[in-house]
Amino acid sequence: MTSPTTIASIDCDPLDLPLLRPFGISGGVRSHAANVLVSVTLADGTRGLGEAAPLPAYDGLTQERVLAELAAVRTSIEGRDAAGWRAVGACASTGPARAAVETALLDALSRRDGRSLRHEFGGAADALETDMTVALGGTLEACEREAAAIAAEGFRALKLKVGSPDGVADDLARIDAVGRAAPGLGLILDGNAGLSRAAASELLRGLDRRGIRPALLEQWLDADDLDGMRALGEESGLTVAADEAVRRAADVRRIAGARAAHVVNVKLMKAGVGEALDVIAAARAAGLGLMMGGNVESILAMTMAACVAAGTGGFSFIDLDTPAFIASHPFDGGFIRTGPRIDLRPVTAGHGVRLRADDRRAAAG
Repeated sequence: MTSPTTIASIDCDPLDLPLLRPFGISGGVRSHAANVLVSVTLADGTRGLGEAAPLPAYDGLTQERVLAELAAVRTSIEGRDAAGWRAVGACASTGPARAAVETALLDALSRRDGRSLRHEFGGAADALETDMTVALGGTLEACEREAAAIAAEGFRALKLKVGSPDGVADDLARIDAVGRAAPGLGLILDGNAGLSRAAASELLRGLDRRGIRPALLEQWLDADDLDGMRALGEESGLTVAADEAVRRAADVRRIAGARAAHVVNVKLMKAGVGEALDVIAAARAAGLGLMMGGNVESILAMTMAACVAAGTGGFSFIDLDTPAFIASHPFDGGFIRTGPRIDLRPVTAGHGVRLRADDRRAAAG
């Protein structure tokens, strides 16, 4: 007999999101987010939404590949019981695809129960405080303007992308620009695994000459260079975060064993929601701090990540700012951001994000 939570259908569509300005990291620059919208409908008609956010410069994945993967596993998903969401999510092999499927299933299940996902994940908090990012690219004047606007909006932490293709001198010039415009803000320097050991040492020397002690050095070195990561922390005396080096719980244990980092950046897009929960548990067991981040994601995926972080609690760093970079999207609902504060109280069922006019075609526009 068919259960009310049997998956009647799963639909996948391109979700093309124009950005207000190009978003650059050490691996490349994007002018729009080429994401994927996943919609799951249960046998009782309940619908859930999920978002895949591949980022070629980060994970080498594309919208086309995710769409092809989801089309290939559609028949393996339909007819299954959504209550077994981890087993169903495992039908997808890449992180963004799995995250989208699991998010859509969890959204549908919690909507049926009339519960918010932050409560499903534990309900530890109803609000978070995020940083705001200044990406690579653009002029120094633009960098300074962005930093000033971030400070004026009340943010207490600013993430600056480093690993400029123009070298360490450009990174230091941008750090100087941020310092002029937003003195006193906690500074996170994110290299996205784009710095060599030599460049990292040069950048540290430049920071030392300026008397700058960032709050966090996020994944400056190659993901496999655990010895270099450990040496970076020892040389600088600063807090080091692992991002690209950690996708699964096994990676957390490897990082902890090598004493390579102090903090782990959790992203749903790395290996899905279920694996993110395992990463959180492994980090806690190893005594490592937690950061919640994401790729270039809309309010949909970012609210899901916020529900995980607020629900489980204990995150020292929150980096859920990319909805602020998106010029237009087809959604209503989700968290409410006022300056750095992310308020999840309006989310009363599921992740709270819905398509405007319930029109899937709007997502591809």
